[in-house]
Amino acid sequence: MKVLLQRVRRAQVLVDSEVKGCIGPGLVLFVGFSHGDDEKALRFCAEKCANLRVFADETGKMNRSVRDVKGSVLAISQFTLYGDCRKGRRPSFVQAAPPEQAGLLYERFIALLQGLGLKVAQGVFGAHMSVEVFNDGPVTLLLESP
Repeated sequence: MKVLLQRVRRAQVLVDSEVKGCIGPGLVLFVGFSHGDDEKALRFCAEKCANLRVFADETGKMNRSVRDVKGSVLAISQFTLYGDCRKGRRPSFVQAAPPEQAGLLYERFIALLQGLGLKVAQGVFGAHMSVEVFNDGPVTLLLESP
């Protein structure tokens, strides 16, 4: 499992020009799944995203998590995180989980984030989405399950 995490001031996702999810300050999580991902991988990434200290404290140091600052999360499914561009000119997505599996993993990941007390907005799994992100920092990190 891979998560591309971005600290944002605000963000929203649209499908067919209709807003499907919108947040203020918090995190945008672009989430990709692979064949071997399981509950352990989901829990690891959910807990890491909820508790990673990427927000500034009163001294300007990154010492606060999204939970600490009462921020929100916008979770977007992103199979292209598993795109392999090492050969040829077209990415290979053979490492990405098939849509049936990835959809279930995505829903479970969102439930885990919510279970950790986070307010979670989301995109529409499998849809063509427009994502508007107003980065803060910018802070962008790539997380991978062990």
